[in-house]
Amino acid sequence: MKAFGKQWITLGFTLLMLVKAWVIPLVYLDYELRKEYIIANLCVNRDNPIVVCEGQCYLAKRVVDAKNQDERRAEQTYMAQLLYQVMDTRKPFVFTVPEYFETPPAVSYDYFSPFFSRISATDIFHPPLV
Repeated sequence: MKAFGKQWITLGFTLLMLVKAWVIPLVYLDYELRKEYIIANLCVNRDNPIVVCEGQCYLAKRVVDAKNQDERRAEQTYMAQLLYQVMDTRKPFVFTVPEYFETPPAVSYDYFSPFFSRISATDIFHPPLV
């Protein structure tokens, strides 16, 4: 895939993440852009001229719906991750018993330190020298 295609894919994923992160601010933006339409057609109290909510009831309902939807999506994602983690179906696990246990080969060194006689107790406890 060419670098140009990778840039478009990256841009698309970035925009998707931004839309997910900006759901509630987009609800507020939608309210501000369509405020007159919401007051005239979608407001709960549009028939009662005494109550002046100016569409705030509609906005509050949309914000609560967006938060609930985000919480449900997060909960579903979390539960799906838990289930897929426990029920990994890519490769079945099979218990196998090895025929023999491999032990690492023993390494022996033939080097003796010249300070070995000074370290040992035989240097201290010996018969008197004549």
